[in-house]
Amino acid sequence: MKGTIFSGAIFIFLCASALSAADRMRIGYSSISGAYVGIWVAHDAGFFAKEGLDDQIILIPNGTQLAQVTVAGEVDVASLGGAAAISAALSGADFKVIGNNVNKLVFSMYARPEIKRVEDLRGKKIGITRIGTSADISARYALRQHNLDPKDVILLQLGAISSVAGALKAGTIDAGMVSPPTLFLMEKLGFKEIASITDMNLAFPNPAMIVLGDIIRKKPDLIDRFMRAYVRGVHRARTDRDFTIKSYAKYTTVQDTAILQKAYDFYVEKIVEKAPYINMTGMQNALDEVAKTIPAAKHAKPEQFVDTRFLDKLEKSGLLSELYK
Repeated sequence: MKGTIFSGAIFIFLCASALSAADRMRIGYSSISGAYVGIWVAHDAGFFAKEGLDDQIILIPNGTQLAQVTVAGEVDVASLGGAAAISAALSGADFKVIGNNVNKLVFSMYARPEIKRVEDLRGKKIGITRIGTSADISARYALRQHNLDPKDVILLQLGAISSVAGALKAGTIDAGMVSPPTLFLMEKLGFKEIASITDMNLAFPNPAMIVLGDIIRKKPDLIDRFMRAYVRGVHRARTDRDFTIKSYAKYTTVQDTAILQKAYDFYVEKIVEKAPYINMTGMQNALDEVAKTIPAAKHAKPEQFVDTRFLDKLEKSGLLSELYK
């Protein structure tokens, strides 16, 4: 009996030791978008835990706010629009982009059925998340592509993509910027896509993953482990459709199977890359966008905002070759 109690005590001690040995990893993301599938699946499949990370994933539905939370040290890795990241860095934030979840803008402009063209939006209301976010940048880009100045419309900040969708359904806006899976829901409800920024293939860090310089300097192994877990998450997403769709349903709260299937086909099959590579043309595009409001960006170089050592180490480790052999 004493032996059994003693063995049990050892087991409890070992479990407690294992838990205490795990390093805390708080991962923030800025919108309900299929672009974060690598993070979601890595968490749900336990890949962060297998790397000795006690991970917590946190939705903060605003890129600017997420950047601020990261600077405050309340998030260890943040995934947000590249323009918001660069803006914060130019304002003195000490962090670097270590990888991009996606390297292009992925948004569509959906409008009420009676609006047939982007040009019909002159003087009308367009819903975005926040000024300076990827949704805002996408809206302005689409307007310029159709010979409209952003000043020709009313851009309303609504906070989150779900709020944009809600405002469109309620009739309080005339058009809105949405991304999958929300845009598939808008389509099902009868709203019309009048511009696809995705099809315009504008290279852009959307989103980018950032880490504080202090963590890079003092805990680089933490980032290496995050990166390994992340690419395992992307691989699991690519090879296990059913598991991934469950993750999509969990984090997007979408329960419509057809919409979830479309979101999977769109992001996993076409958009998210095997590893979080950084497209430097996209970084320059983000910098050019930021330069419209922050003069210092005009003299900056995209290389000063990135740290590729973790991607380089990931490539040299052979993990990607092992996963995709």
